[in-house]
Amino acid sequence: MNRSEFSVLIVDDEPNIRSGLQKGLVNEADRIETAADAEQGLATFETGVYQLVIADVRLGGGMDGIELLGRIRHIDPEVAVIVITAHGTVETAVDAMRAGAFDFISKPLDLNLVRQQVRKAREHRELRQENQSLRTRLADAGELSNIIGQCAAMQDVFHQIRQVAATEATVMIQGESGSGKELVARALHDLSDRSGGPFVAVNLGAMPETLLESELFGHEKGSFSGASRQKPGCFEQATGGTLFLDEVTEMSAKSQVDLLRVLESRRFTRVGGEKLLETDVRVVSATNKSVPELIQDGSFREDLYYRLNVIPIEVPSLRQRRDDIPLLIEHFLQHFCSRHGRPMKQIAPDAMRVLVGAQWPGNVRQLRNLVERLVVTHTGDVIDSNELPTDLQPAMTDRGVKTLPASLSEAVENCEREMISTILAECDFHRENTAKRLGVSVRTLHYKMGRYGLH
Repeated sequence: MNRSEFSVLIVDDEPNIRSGLQKGLVNEADRIETAADAEQGLATFETGVYQLVIADVRLGGGMDGIELLGRIRHIDPEVAVIVITAHGTVETAVDAMRAGAFDFISKPLDLNLVRQQVRKAREHRELRQENQSLRTRLADAGELSNIIGQCAAMQDVFHQIRQVAATEATVMIQGESGSGKELVARALHDLSDRSGGPFVAVNLGAMPETLLESELFGHEKGSFSGASRQKPGCFEQATGGTLFLDEVTEMSAKSQVDLLRVLESRRFTRVGGEKLLETDVRVVSATNKSVPELIQDGSFREDLYYRLNVIPIEVPSLRQRRDDIPLLIEHFLQHFCSRHGRPMKQIAPDAMRVLVGAQWPGNVRQLRNLVERLVVTHTGDVIDSNELPTDLQPAMTDRGVKTLPASLSEAVENCEREMISTILAECDFHRENTAKRLGVSVRTLHYKMGRYGLH
C-alpha cells in the first residue's frame, strides 16, 4: 500500500487539548497543525492540504464544530472529520454523522481511542485511493446489476446507495419482507471502502434468544454446555467489513442493550470471556416493521434506533413498482433457464397482465420463486395465464366481471391459503420457521398444508 502524506488539523479552544493531541498523535501523522477557534481553523484549512480534521463541537466565536464540519466538507468532500465534545448526546452524534463526520468521540478523551480512530481514518483514505479505479469500473459495469429496477422509486434507492456507500454511517433499510433489503445491504458493502473485507449477514428474527449473544459476540471454550471450543461471533467475523443485522426489531430488550453498548464503545467480550475486544465493522440493519410504533409501545429502544437509523433507506414493495415486474421476470427467466439447463421461455401477454396486476404479498422473493417453479415445471416455450397459480388470477364470470367468493368462510380460506403459501415460499418450505412467522404450531401448519394441498 502506498502511504501518501497524511496531515491533521486540530481545532479546539482549550490549549491543553490542542497541545496534548498534537503531542499524542505525533507518530500517527506526517504533519499536525492546530487552531484555537472555528474561524482560524477554516482559514488554516483553506490555505493548506489536510486529510483529517479533529474539531470540538463547542468553539469560541460565532461558529460551532458542526457548522465548521459542513464548511470544511463543502471545500473538500473527501476529508475525514472527527468531532469531539464534552457534551455528548445521541442527538449531537446524529447531527455530526449526518453532517459527514467520520467519527464522534466524547470527552474526557481516551488518547488510545483517538489514536485508533486517526489510524482508521488514514487507512480508509489510502484504501479509498486504491479502490477508486475499482469502484469506477464497477459503476461502468453496473455494480447494482443484482438489484433490477428502472422505476423512479428504485432509481432513488440506487442514488442513496451510491451516495452513502463510501461513508461509515450506519444505515437502516426498511421495507416489506422479500423486497430485497439484503441486496441493498450487499450493494452498500460492494461499493464501500470495506468491499475487500467480509460481508456477514445474520437474521436476528430466526435466532433463539439463548443463542443470540453467542452468535453476535462469540463464546469461549467451556462457557456453557456444548461449548467445546472457542467460537468467534459475527462482530469478529465481519472485522474490516460489513455486518448486516436483518430483522433487527425482533431482538429482546436485553439484546438491544448489548448491541447498543457495542455500537457506542466499539468493544465487546465473548460469552464466558473477560478480554475486551475491539470491533471494526460497519453495521447495516434492516426491518419490515414501523420502528416509531415499536418505540411508542416500548418494544424497541429509541436510543438504539438513533444509532442504527443515521441513514434510512426505504425499499419499495413490488406493488409500488409494477413497471419493473416485466423487467424482473425477464431477468429471472434468463437466470433460471440457464441454471436449470432449460430452453429460454417467454411469458404470454395475458399471463404478463396477470403477473403485473397481482398483489405479491411476498414481493420480489415470491416472484422469483414463482418464475423458477415455472421454468422447472413448464414444458413449452410460452407460459400462458392458465398455467399460473390460481391465487394470482382474479376470479372472472363469463362476462369478464370480477366475482366475490360464495361465502365469508370461503373468503377467509382463500386468504389463509394465500398467506400460508406465501410464507412457506419465503421460508423455503422450512416448516418450523414458517410456523413461527404465522404464529401457529408446526402441527397446525402441517394440518393446514394438507388441507390446502401445499405439500
